[in-house]
Amino acid sequence: MTPAARVQTAIELLDVVIAAARAKGAPADRILADWFKANRFAGSKDRRAIRELVFAAIRACGPVPDTGRAAMLRLAEVDTSIVPLFDGSNYGAAPVAEGEAVAEGGVAPAWLADRLAASDIAGPEAEALLGRAPLDLRVNSLKTDRATLKLPEAAQSTDAPHGLRLAPGTPVEQWDAYRDGLIEVQDTGSQIACLAVAAQPGETVIDLCAGGGGKTLALAASMDNLGRLIASDTDRNRLSRLMPRAERAGATNIEARLLNPQREADALEDLLGTTDAVLVDAPCSGTGTWRRNPEARWRLDEAELDRLVKIQAYLLDLAAKLVRPGGRVIYVTCSLLDEEGAGQFDGFLSRHPGWQPAAMDLPAGLARGKGTRLTPFHDGTDGFFIACAGRP
Repeated sequence: MTPAARVQTAIELLDVVIAAARAKGAPADRILADWFKANRFAGSKDRRAIRELVFAAIRACGPVPDTGRAAMLRLAEVDTSIVPLFDGSNYGAAPVAEGEAVAEGGVAPAWLADRLAASDIAGPEAEALLGRAPLDLRVNSLKTDRATLKLPEAAQSTDAPHGLRLAPGTPVEQWDAYRDGLIEVQDTGSQIACLAVAAQPGETVIDLCAGGGGKTLALAASMDNLGRLIASDTDRNRLSRLMPRAERAGATNIEARLLNPQREADALEDLLGTTDAVLVDAPCSGTGTWRRNPEARWRLDEAELDRLVKIQAYLLDLAAKLVRPGGRVIYVTCSLLDEEGAGQFDGFLSRHPGWQPAAMDLPAGLARGKGTRLTPFHDGTDGFFIACAGRP
């Protein structure tokens, strides 16, 4: 493919991404993967170039663009080397017309940028949300340790005690160390959030929103496979991925439990009031993960944010019922909005008299309210709010 044809293809894919964002359909990654699978004529260099153009254009636009062409013209304002590729050549993009519409720049749609600014995420802090994330690994301490692990490529240690960092796109899933369960792909911020649980061997711990189990596996390693670790979720597909991952990692103390939405307590009834720690890694807006999913900011609206805030409060209240006297609830969200972070945690404490914020020994982050916040700008991680509360 010529460079001009790559630009036109990226424009057409952006049209699909924009439509999917408006309809809350497939994410950009999946859209591109499906297109590449169906269009084998595009070689590896073409695929890489098209992917970079699509995601660069997404990052360059604040609000949802009207069209893929408007998004690419916005990118051309940022990267002037693209302008000559609107050359009207065969399979290429048509020349730019005078006064043609260009998408608006910015960090996010105006309402969302305002919410972030109100949470002290503005300027460089906000701009860092749209950078490109590195590839972080967690060394599996059940099988090896960071000091002696040998990998095909040199990796940099991160603030997490078992964390390593590589360049984006490093093919770690092809490595023996990955196939043998010596490493897991996990952002350093997510690893630090697991440290807040302070899970100990012999404890009973619940990962209430386990999903595919990335944090569950880290907790199993912290517990040295001793004690009970219950991984629960309402998403059958995501939860089904956990046990094969656990087998590869050598994690043997994990129990998976599928929950029914709004009836979660039924499946956890035997654990009510008995658990040492409950991790609530709640569904959220994902504002801290835009480096990986930049079009996510086009999918969020105020009604969806309100819905997520209510779910977070509901899950925190459920977690409080599960914890024994003297136990703890750890609240984690990959959002940088205070209504999902510090404000949400304050609401929990106000609803549960006697519960107190508990100190956390974390290697990164800054205080935010009664918890800790990690940001891409300050910590080089995904964005997280992390807090811990102890039951009297």
